[in-house]
Amino acid sequence: MLRRGTRGRGARANAAARARRAVEAGYRAADRRLPVSEGARGLLRKAFPDHWSFLLGEIALYSFVVLLLTGVYLTLFFEPGMTEAPYHGSYGPLRGVPTSEAYASVLRISFDVRGGLLIRQVHHWAALVFVAAAGVHLLRVFFTGAFRRPREANWVIGVTLFLLAVVEGFCGYSLPDDLLSGTGLRIAQGVMLSVPVVGTYLSFLAFGGQYPGHDIIPRLYPLHILLVPGLLLGLLVAHLILVVYLKHTHWAAPGRTNRDAVGQPMFPQFAVKSTGLFLMVFGLLAALGGTAQVNPVWTYGPYRTDHVSTGSQPDWYVGFLEGSLRLMPAWETDLWGHTVMWNVFVPTVLLPLALFTALYLYPFFERWVTGDRGEHHLCDRPRDRPVRTGLGAAGITFYAVLLAAGGNDVLAHAFGVSLNTLTWTFRVLVVLGPAAALWLARRVCLALQERDRERLAEGEETGEVRQAVDGGLTETRRPLPARRRYVLHARDLPETVEFTGRTGRRQRLRTALNSWYYRDRVDLPDSPQGREVAARTTAQPEPPPRD
Repeated sequence: MLRRGTRGRGARANAAARARRAVEAGYRAADRRLPVSEGARGLLRKAFPDHWSFLLGEIALYSFVVLLLTGVYLTLFFEPGMTEAPYHGSYGPLRGVPTSEAYASVLRISFDVRGGLLIRQVHHWAALVFVAAAGVHLLRVFFTGAFRRPREANWVIGVTLFLLAVVEGFCGYSLPDDLLSGTGLRIAQGVMLSVPVVGTYLSFLAFGGQYPGHDIIPRLYPLHILLVPGLLLGLLVAHLILVVYLKHTHWAAPGRTNRDAVGQPMFPQFAVKSTGLFLMVFGLLAALGGTAQVNPVWTYGPYRTDHVSTGSQPDWYVGFLEGSLRLMPAWETDLWGHTVMWNVFVPTVLLPLALFTALYLYPFFERWVTGDRGEHHLCDRPRDRPVRTGLGAAGITFYAVLLAAGGNDVLAHAFGVSLNTLTWTFRVLVVLGPAAALWLARRVCLALQERDRERLAEGEETGEVRQAVDGGLTETRRPLPARRRYVLHARDLPETVEFTGRTGRRQRLRTALNSWYYRDRVDLPDSPQGREVAARTTAQPEPPPRD
């Protein structure tokens, strides 16, 4: 027995040694041809921030992974055809009704394919969460100033990813060819027709002839499963490579400056946390798909050009376009025999073009206004940048008003108010609401700055009140902890400057904008610690050595 046990242990040890030698030989062979050692060591040493706000991008990433997995399953059963035939499937109320191949295949996935309805709903919920997480992640980057040098290129990639996510969602939303999605395609065709001069040609090219044609679903299908996902995947890889190369931004704390990157190492801390987040996202989407019904196409029926569903609403990420269409007055112009439909062209073509152009250009606009050419690795607290925060609040308010206006008929019916009155209310709000949000956000930021100054000068409240002998009442305060004082002092704020050089309207405009951005601030009390923290947080990384 002892001999057999010893012999068995020896065999296992020899097998383990042979396996170790094989792995080492493979590693050496790969390292001679690829930067395996450098890449592995650098990636394992990568510092990831531990603040919860940095997980928003990961939620978007993992939602996209779920989209890919569920989308592959749905691709096996979906038929992207528009040829109509009587329906003879499991859903009784529609038997005998002419339906397209696309709509019939969606019904088959929902009622006949094992697990099909669950996968469909998980896929739809993942799409909603993906776009939402990407949008909130963009807002986090905007409000914290994480788009500044050296991350301008990553901001551009992020905005492009968000735009592609919206396009991908609309393509997938249109594929079932039900009455709701068909109404959306009808609106899209109207948008194409509104483009001056070439609108008719665009419509015929997309639909393959007179609306609705027989080509739009077969053409949207490869866009949805191949082209747009491929672009998204490529840009996500580029985005992650830049994140690793440029390092994350981080919130101010002792030991964190513009010259370093502080956080948890990728392995094992971040890897374990990220894996847990992926499982949570997957589990939440599966729970939503199994319990919360979404997009029940069988209740809408197949699309017919002479039918429209009452109270039809698109998914939230394109709902603002629906609202802009409903708020735009009926303006048209006849020029040289052509009718320019401003009531469609402005809200659905010019408006989104202007919004995304502003998003793309904002980092370069702010750099031009401030004249700031330095690198920034510390996150701004939104209260320390009142104008930027106000602009973000104005943009969110503008979007929210348009989104609510997209359901003005539903709101009018639910609250028993006049549809015309509600429409005019939204028209006023879409103009005055963003301006009010900008003013209010600036005032709130300045009030919070004043509160920070008070806490630095007098300490924080303890909640205790003392009564003196003469009857007077005084509240007691205690000094802020050193870590909190450091965070409040760590403000990397440009000073108001007057740009000199070539005189002209451009320079005067730049000076005026710079003053508007930075003239309103609350100066913190002067102290040796404050000066030391300011010197640390504003220090720039050393330039790389030249060859």
